[in-house]
Amino acid sequence: MKEILAFLRDLEQNNHREWFNANKERYLKVRKRWDMFCEELIDEIGAYDADIAKLSLSDCTYRIYRDTRFSKDKTPYKTHFGVFLAKGGKKSMHAGYYFHLGTGRASDYPYAYMLAAGNYCYDSRAVNILREDISEGWEEFSQQILGGVDDGFVADMDGALKRVPKGYSSDAPYADWMRMRSYCLVATLSDQDILRSDLAKRIAVRMKSTKPFIDYINRAVDYVNEEDSNL
Repeated sequence: MKEILAFLRDLEQNNHREWFNANKERYLKVRKRWDMFCEELIDEIGAYDADIAKLSLSDCTYRIYRDTRFSKDKTPYKTHFGVFLAKGGKKSMHAGYYFHLGTGRASDYPYAYMLAAGNYCYDSRAVNILREDISEGWEEFSQQILGGVDDGFVADMDGALKRVPKGYSSDAPYADWMRMRSYCLVATLSDQDILRSDLAKRIAVRMKSTKPFIDYINRAVDYVNEEDSNL
């Protein structure tokens, strides 16, 4: 990962087409390394999640080129690499496993080196189902679903509602989960973690603890999808 990070940090300082074109061969080299890592991660997580084993690189990786049409930031290139392993692929709206390798500081968000389990964009009907399921089955959710998750993961409250929605108590132990709209768990990695040769295996081990959470979320997503298919 050292070579990939060095490229991303140089790109951050030279985020324009002239520099990128002059360093295109270097980009292609680090991109090949990244793709090899992602294939290894698919294999490692696919060993315990059959939906992930079916994925190809194009199902879970992203272009480095930014879409600047609706952004104030007009720099043309991303300064991170991300891989999202989800049932049906990255555009399926399912919850999945995400790894982010970027140039930010450890305290920045999104963090420089981040793991995430879940998704950031759900159908509102799936969100309503999750609120009902979590509130009505809080003991099961908190103990059986969240209880086994790696201690490094925390609930991501980014973009959450400021108030608990009508119909749910703000004093309930599940109140924060009612405010959430993304339903995602996040964890960070250290500089030492990133440079380990067995990084994919170590990420897969930590992500395995989040599989019950991902399955729980995807149950609601699948229900909505099934409703739509029956229309």
